[in-house]
Amino acid sequence: MTSEATTTVAAFTLDDLKRILLSAAGADESVDMDGDILDALFTDLGYDSLALLETAAVISREYGVELSDDAVTAVTTPRGFVELVNSA
Repeated sequence: MTSEATTTVAAFTLDDLKRILLSAAGADESVDMDGDILDALFTDLGYDSLALLETAAVISREYGVELSDDAVTAVTTPRGFVELVNSA
């Protein structure tokens, strides 16, 4: 019987994404980021592809997770972005 050492990494959450989005790209004052934004479109939240790429760069530095530009720009909601980070 063999045992493998596993490293547990905390899952990337919506709160993590909101924190990084706000620090990397700011926020549209008309958007309630504390509301139910999980399935809101990034465009409705005031974020364009450049903001998402900046967010991905911060995630890469903070979490060591590499995300392709194509994958990042294909994601349209916070739920999708969180799932992308957690699957990387």
